[in-house]
Amino acid sequence: MPIPKAALFDNDGLLLDTESVWSRAEQTLFERRERTFTIEHKRALVGSSEKIAGRKLALFLDEPGREQEIMEELNVLVLNELEGGVDPMVGAVELVELLRGEGVPVGLVSNSPRRFIERSHEVAATGIEFDVVISGHEVPAAKPAPDAYLEACRQLGVDPGRDVVALEDSPGGVAAAVAAGLFVIGVPSVPGIHLEADLVASSLEEDAVLESIGITPLHRRI
Repeated sequence: MPIPKAALFDNDGLLLDTESVWSRAEQTLFERRERTFTIEHKRALVGSSEKIAGRKLALFLDEPGREQEIMEELNVLVLNELEGGVDPMVGAVELVELLRGEGVPVGLVSNSPRRFIERSHEVAATGIEFDVVISGHEVPAAKPAPDAYLEACRQLGVDPGRDVVALEDSPGGVAAAVAAGLFVIGVPSVPGIHLEADLVASSLEEDAVLESIGITPLHRRI
C-alpha cells in the first residue's frame, strides 16, 4: 500500500503499556471492596470511555448511581500507579520514527484524560512529538464514536478516508476508527479480545503492519 496521509495511534495498550497501569489500579479499586478483579472485567473495560467505564464499574461493584465517584477514585489510583513507571509497547517508538522519516504526520487519539496522556509519555520517556493529540474528554463523544478521529483529521488538515491509518488495541477504538472511515490496524493488548480491523497483528513489529502502511521491512533494517 502507499504511504498514508496520516497515522493516528491510540495510547493505552498500543503505544504504551499503560493497560497494565490501569489493571493494577482497577485491581486496587476492587480489593478495597473485597472483590476480585478478573480477566473478564478487564476485557469488558479495555478501551472504554470514562462514561461507559463508570457504568460498567458501578454494575460490577454493585454501586449504582456512584459512577462519577468511582471514576474519580480510579483516576487517582491510575495516576499514582503511573508514577511507578511504564514502558513503550514493543515496536511503538520505532514505528512512529519510521513514519516520521517518511514525512507522515502522526497523531495520538485516546479516551484517556490529557493529563494522563502527557504524564504517561513523560514517565516512559518516549521523546515522541505528535502533530496532534486528541483526548476523548475534549470532543462531543469519546470512542467508540468517531469524533476524536475526525477531529484529529481536521486538525491535521487531511480528509478522513482509507489513506489515513489508525492503530488500535480495543474493540471500541477499532469501532471509532472504522466509523471515521479510516484504514484500521488492530493489535490486541488483552488476551481474548477480538478486533474487527482491516489488519490484526500480534505486535507493532510484525512485517504485515509495516507493509500495510507502505513501509517494507527493509526500511526497518536500514
